[in-house]
Amino acid sequence: MQSAARDKQAVERAFGAIRSLLFEHLLGYSGVDVADRGADPEADAVLTVDAMEHLIATWTVAIWQNRRLGEHAPCWDPTGDHSPNTLFAAAMAQGGFAMQIPGPELYYQLLPAHYVAIHGQRGVKVRGLWYDGRALDAYRDQPSGRGGRRKGRWVIRRDPRDARTVFFQDPRTHDWHPLRWTGLPPEGEVPSFSDARVADLLVAARQAGLKPRSDRELLPLLLELIGAHIPVDAWPTQMGKAERSAHAREVTQARAVSTDRPDSDSSATASRRPRRRPAPTPSSVAEAPSWPQRARQVQHAVDDERRQRRRDAVDSRSITAPARLGDAFRRRNLFLLPDEADTEQPAPDGEPGTAS
Repeated sequence: MQSAARDKQAVERAFGAIRSLLFEHLLGYSGVDVADRGADPEADAVLTVDAMEHLIATWTVAIWQNRRLGEHAPCWDPTGDHSPNTLFAAAMAQGGFAMQIPGPELYYQLLPAHYVAIHGQRGVKVRGLWYDGRALDAYRDQPSGRGGRRKGRWVIRRDPRDARTVFFQDPRTHDWHPLRWTGLPPEGEVPSFSDARVADLLVAARQAGLKPRSDRELLPLLLELIGAHIPVDAWPTQMGKAERSAHAREVTQARAVSTDRPDSDSSATASRRPRRRPAPTPSSVAEAPSWPQRARQVQHAVDDERRQRRRDAVDSRSITAPARLGDAFRRRNLFLLPDEADTEQPAPDGEPGTAS
């Protein structure tokens, strides 16, 4: 509590400097006073995520890092006119800079780790959801070689921005393998969803009294939370601001995941080839321009889920396709008289029938 009280003034000064040096010069700035606001500040705020990222990076290097240090000048030149940029340049001139390009495995190593057991039939459970894949077949119901506090546990990595898959490293080959959520349909694709959506899904399942035997039963509830119950044409209009912001955030996070994740089907070792970084697509903070694409993904996921439920409910092997309408008339000529063999009928007593 005492340290928080000491740091409060420094934090307030930092935010005050950022407000006076950056926020006050942006279009749509609402200010701390209602009298300082424009006629329509929300309509003036037209910066996209990529434009905002470029603006903040440029402002940090050109303005924030160029501020004079004052009493915090270095000891070797206390009276000099120094800034963080000049100190960085001095350090680079003295010690140099060695660039090291990280390998693709670094993406997986920096993800949050979970220490779990591998179930024989269901796979691994991470944050309330089950994930499975062929990479676990050789280690099911077996303890790992790890000792200490997490003895016998296996390490699973997850990306909080996309909860559709988690990642498992094979201890023998050291290759990384993605594990799909068992609730995903075998055909089609479900839109990406983050950890926040998973928390909402589990809360909604508990409130509904749902005790699923498998995560497959959670998929309809997830699609309903994503927005499948709202018509596609009404997504930007009937959704509230919080829902639009959540969808825009998930779309942006999915793009970031596709950029950060190595292009690999089963392991990071196979992804050592150079990969092309996709071109950035503008997306608004409050409303992403990919509403039609995300809406179509949701509709396709709903159709695939319903189609799979019909397949599971009906045994396709016991159903024969009905004949087409008028198929009997297409097999023979209507103007030909029937043969005697076609007119034979079995006698009621079992004797051979006679021709009529």
